[in-house]
This record gives sequence, C-alpha cells and structure tokens, in this order.
Amino acid sequence: MAAAPARAGTTLRVQRRFAAARERVFEAWTQPELLVRWFTPFVGSSSDAEIDLRVGGSWRVRMKPRLWPAGRAFGTYLEIDPPARLVYTLAWENFPFGPETLVTVEFREADGETDVVLVQEKLGTRRGRRGHGAGWRLSLARLRQVVEGGETGTQTVM
Repeated sequence: MAAAPARAGTTLRVQRRFAAARERVFEAWTQPELLVRWFTPFVGSSSDAEIDLRVGGSWRVRMKPRLWPAGRAFGTYLEIDPPARLVYTLAWENFPFGPETLVTVEFREADGETDVVLVQEKLGTRRGRRGHGAGWRLSLARLRQVVEGGETGTQTVM
C-alpha cells in the first residue's frame, strides 16, 4: 500500500546562520550536555538527554514545561554524516504536538560560520507546522547562545 501524500503546508523549513564552526554546531546537536541547554520547551527546562549517535540509534530528551506534565521528545537516527547532516525522527510523549515527524538538518560552511538548514516533514497539520516553527525559533535562539556564547562541552571525535 502506498503512503498517503503529505498534506499541503505541513512541511517546515527553517534556516539560521551561526558565528561558529560547523563542528561546534553539530556537536551541540549530538552531545547530551549541550542539547539540554538549547532544546527546551517555551517556558521550562530540559534534562536527562540520552543520545546513541549511530544509524538506528535512539535519542531522547526529558522536558518539563511550566504548564504541562513532564514528557519526552524522542526519536531514531536515520542518517548521520558528521559534521554535515543529521536525519532523525521526532515524536513527543505527554505533549500535544502531533504525530512522529521526520527532521533533516544540514550544517553548511559559510565564510567561517555555519548555516543550519532544518526541514521537518510529516507534521500532520498547518497548526502543527506553526507550533513547531515557533518552538524551533526559540530553540535556535538558545542554540545561538550555546555555540556563539562560548559555553564549553566535550569535543566530538570524528
């Protein structure tokens, strides 16, 4: 049976430039202690990130929004090409954010900086796309603080 076609308007594309090397930006997506600093709910915090960085490996982040019970964002890595690209699934436990989605993140060198191009597919509805878009804008602003603000983390061995 063929998969149903994607509904119009349910794919999100976000692009941001960071004044940091792409290895540093990639590290912030793949090191648990860095991920919890920027991948957080609107009002609240994240903790207890687990990352099994291999194709077929899982990832999860425990989140505690102020207005909802704690839950997790989680998924499976489908493609890993350090420091250029990540493809993974994203789903939510205890949060009303819709079905499992597919996230592709490209890390592109740009004159000593890094362009992050994120595409999130299978969002289900336009409302889901808008909600995730707002969440990514906030998270990427926090990511900027992590990668440009000089916060330290472990170095990724590639």
